[in-house]
Amino acid sequence: RRSTAPARLPRAPHLACAVAAHAFVVAAGLAASAVAAATTPVRSEGAIPRYTHVFVIVAENKGYDLIIGPHTVAPNINRLAQQYGLASQFFAEVHPSEGNYIAMLAGDTLGVHDDDAYYCKPGTRDTWCTKSQRPDYVDHTFVSRSLMDQLQARGLTWKAYMESLPEPGSLVVRWPTADKPVPGVPEQLYAAKHNGFVNFRTVQQDPARAAKIVDFDALYRDLANDAMPSYAHIVPNQCNDMHGRDAGPTVPADCRKTNREELIARGDRVIGELVARIMTSGPWRSTDNTAIVITFDENDKEERRGPDQGCCGNDPGSAANSGGGRIPTVVITNHGPRNLVDATPYNHYSLLRTTEAAFGIDEYLGHAADERGGVLTMAPLFAVRR
Repeated sequence: RRSTAPARLPRAPHLACAVAAHAFVVAAGLAASAVAAATTPVRSEGAIPRYTHVFVIVAENKGYDLIIGPHTVAPNINRLAQQYGLASQFFAEVHPSEGNYIAMLAGDTLGVHDDDAYYCKPGTRDTWCTKSQRPDYVDHTFVSRSLMDQLQARGLTWKAYMESLPEPGSLVVRWPTADKPVPGVPEQLYAAKHNGFVNFRTVQQDPARAAKIVDFDALYRDLANDAMPSYAHIVPNQCNDMHGRDAGPTVPADCRKTNREELIARGDRVIGELVARIMTSGPWRSTDNTAIVITFDENDKEERRGPDQGCCGNDPGSAANSGGGRIPTVVITNHGPRNLVDATPYNHYSLLRTTEAAFGIDEYLGHAADERGGVLTMAPLFAVRR
């Protein structure tokens, strides 16, 4: 395959990617005592079947052990993980959020390791550019090639569904805000730091592309009308993605960051409902292949420390690519594996590589091309049973 990644000198991969054997586990449950494991030699990358639809749902700031297992408060995600496919060694790229969303689309965090606005540049003094005085700060608008470019070049369609976006293509940084409140609605339900699409100049300057960034009303219409794009990137608002908001008069109890179990349960319920809606739509019922991926941006603040923060093309010495912790990632396919736990190290670069391959795209962007660093397609989880 043709690679767009720059040449790099060999380096020792991170511990999580230096595993000498990859375990593939088929399990009826997720408790360790109930899992039967089988170990295979280091695998070469398997072929990815062609997919017509890939839908990625992104939640926020929760590590693997908070979501997966018999003692969590996320029954819907656990049920789907048990019934379909679970990537049990999946990692984020960076803390905090924004760089991970960029990595999903560009194969690189592009130097971002903060949550500043997409328009911020080194030295910008603005409410939403609070880290701009850092010596390693980068321009947060990028001209880099993205998954959107790849899809459009092949005549494939995409949309970003952002819950609580005030209008299609909106470039607001947060909504609502203290200076532009909405009665009874918590502030900052929508946050551009969770919308990597707006960091790309081609989206900012092209109204046709900006119009592909829409809210959940459009998602529900597209599902009901069998009008879903080839690639759908689905991000609930900050009450529904497990991020949460600070306590306030308009913030419900199960949206407050301090009520972690209630916040997780709320997000799990929303994600379960989203998956159920997709499973009643035409793409899921089709003979064509459809995948739903549930992933997270990074793990929880309380879980950030530890030896295994990242894998697969990451650089522990880079503030923008040192790893964002182990996170849950579930792969649900209409014709694919069932009851599969794949313990291969993966990250968002792996997910991008897999999405590219599933659509027959003959290039891998950025670190998605970093086979030397351990970036592989998620082939076992996207295999098709015929």
